[in-house]
Amino acid sequence: MIRRRLIVHGRVQGVGFRYSLARQAQSRGVAGSAANRPDGAVEVVLEGEQEAVESLVRWCEEGPRSAVVERVEVVSEEQPEGLRGFATR
Repeated sequence: MIRRRLIVHGRVQGVGFRYSLARQAQSRGVAGSAANRPDGAVEVVLEGEQEAVESLVRWCEEGPRSAVVERVEVVSEEQPEGLRGFATR
């Protein structure tokens, strides 16, 4: 199990990014959360098997069709907390 915290920059609010990410995470068995930030970015926490988390990090670099992702920062590699489910805020 691994845990990553990301900041996704670009046109990622109001375009279904968080909800699309939640569906992608659930389909891969990854827990975590996605929250809008005041600066227009989305903060993402992903926790699960390494391959699944890395797959979602790559997905975040593209996002859904309606998003325009400029860059994805992996801001930290953290200790897993045993999260369950995926929350959008």
